[in-house]
Amino acid sequence: MPLPLAPLLPIALRLGAVAVAGLAAGRWVARRSHPGRTDQRAEDALDDLGEGVAFHRPADRAEDRQANAGARLRRVIRFRGRIWELDAGLMARVRLKEQRPDGMAEGMAKGAAE
Repeated sequence: MPLPLAPLLPIALRLGAVAVAGLAAGRWVARRSHPGRTDQRAEDALDDLGEGVAFHRPADRAEDRQANAGARLRRVIRFRGRIWELDAGLMARVRLKEQRPDGMAEGMAKGAAE
């Protein structure tokens, strides 16, 4: 007695469509990503971070309103006889500079030339 495969056809078509979409998305991401790089200076700076969270605004960078933040979390996790060491570090810099509209810059240049 033959197996009725017709009821399985819609499921197989859906799974095939999802697989093709996933393959296309993976290839699209791979084409648009870059391999990245490792900067030893950044690695050393992350290793020098203290544990906890820090946020400050350097006094010598007041003109561009720079703010710096850093965070580090170090833990040892033991689970079912396995041991993992977690070392997560984060450094961030945010700069906010005021830019003049193009029209104002031209007007100021004309005024200075006269």
